[in-house]
Amino acid sequence: MSNTFRSLSVRDYRIWFFGALVSNIGAWMQATTQSWVVLTELTETNAAAVGTTMALQFGPQLLLVPFSGAVADRFDRRRVLLVTQSLLMLLAAGLGVLLITGQAELWHLYGFALALGVVNAFDTTARQAFVSDLVGLGQTSNAVALNSASFNSARLIGPAVAGVLIAVIGSGWVFIINAVSFVAVLGALLMIRTRRSAPPESARESQWRQLSAGFRYVRGRHDLLVIFVMVFLVGAFSMNFPVISSTMSLEFGRGASDYGLLSSVLAIGSLAGALLSARRPSARMRIVIASVGGIGVMSLIAAVMPTFWSFAVTLVFFGFAISTMLTTANGFVQTTAEPAVRGRVLALYMAILMGGTPIGAPLVGAAADVLGPRSTLFISAAAGLLAFAVGLTWLFSERRLRFHRDGLQLRVTHRGRPGLDDDPGAQLETLTAPISVLRRSSTPVMGAGESAPQEGSSTSATGAISINDLTEDSEGGDGPTPRGRNSPEDDADGNGRASGRRPSV
Repeated sequence: MSNTFRSLSVRDYRIWFFGALVSNIGAWMQATTQSWVVLTELTETNAAAVGTTMALQFGPQLLLVPFSGAVADRFDRRRVLLVTQSLLMLLAAGLGVLLITGQAELWHLYGFALALGVVNAFDTTARQAFVSDLVGLGQTSNAVALNSASFNSARLIGPAVAGVLIAVIGSGWVFIINAVSFVAVLGALLMIRTRRSAPPESARESQWRQLSAGFRYVRGRHDLLVIFVMVFLVGAFSMNFPVISSTMSLEFGRGASDYGLLSSVLAIGSLAGALLSARRPSARMRIVIASVGGIGVMSLIAAVMPTFWSFAVTLVFFGFAISTMLTTANGFVQTTAEPAVRGRVLALYMAILMGGTPIGAPLVGAAADVLGPRSTLFISAAAGLLAFAVGLTWLFSERRLRFHRDGLQLRVTHRGRPGLDDDPGAQLETLTAPISVLRRSSTPVMGAGESAPQEGSSTSATGAISINDLTEDSEGGDGPTPRGRNSPEDDADGNGRASGRRPSV
């Protein structure tokens, strides 16, 4: 099997992948239909109402982070997913019935979006952490990228099919079809053999101490903080595609089928970005920084496109940049976070990514109503370029990135290699982080199918932080200090490196 698809060699992950693919197609059909129903059936092209729906749907990601991460760390993630996926199926069926019978009103959509958000707060975190249970840490980055490829493959099909079905059989039946698609992922979960071991007794602490451990870990990782800031800016103001695409469709005088087509076009670039990420051996922070810059540039170009088709072409590159950023950042978090707090770190990551939507979506929707649809893309461009500036500032200030001209050649120095003549093989840090924190080793720290490394098997090799260190009160408040065998003394400031089915990437 090629390097790009290496995670599919694991039986349980292969079952999960194909089950989730079917269900993701239904999810994209529902997401497309939901925005179109709010914009055209329940309101008179009110973009602010679409933004409010998004805010209600993604707000719980932020508010429930103290609980969603703890649930993902403490309970069997497969069973958590069986519960959440069943609830999502019932919600889709319920709203479908309301729409088919003509009883649906705007407040019903708002209530549905809120309930969907509450369930997804637990589902998304458990699903992201579930990947490492299936394939092990050594293949997690590849599996995350393949998840994104599955998500975007579904995005190629789902929105286009939804656009046709809305016109042919009505929006309510699209929700019913999505409810049926959950059978695939529920069946996959029942077939999976992997069972996550219960956490050790020492890790079963109070809710507050568990949450505190996650916050302490993130606070001590400056690279994670930078990632979270960039992800928040892009998530809040650039990833409001239901608002952007629906209003731009109307701007060009197009209907539901062309609105669905825009989502599929975006998925072409997103799929390419996910597959390219799957080929990389590891997730790298500099890729995240470059991709947020690409989001800003492509948003600006898309904003000035004169025709529907020229606008659609720019969405391919916009989707490529967004997918690359999300896939790399997600794999980045999973592969470098301490296993004992991985669920809580992922919950924080998803809360910041999705939790920015309640802030950004209503503002972007209001801007579309007042300033016109193109203003949504100018806002996206500003957010992407600001995120890029945050990443560059961190590289130049904290990581001491410098460029040196040597004749026609441009050479680079940084914190891990401050001298031009330093031996690259002797450096203990890369451009963005200590090598120990990146967990790059010839020996995998987790085998396929294991839910966690054996106790004490990887701490010295990876610079992992003890859960006891995380939960102890810190007088100075500087957060945890990685104590890896290869960690340099100046790693004490926390300069590590770390890095949504319904819908998720």
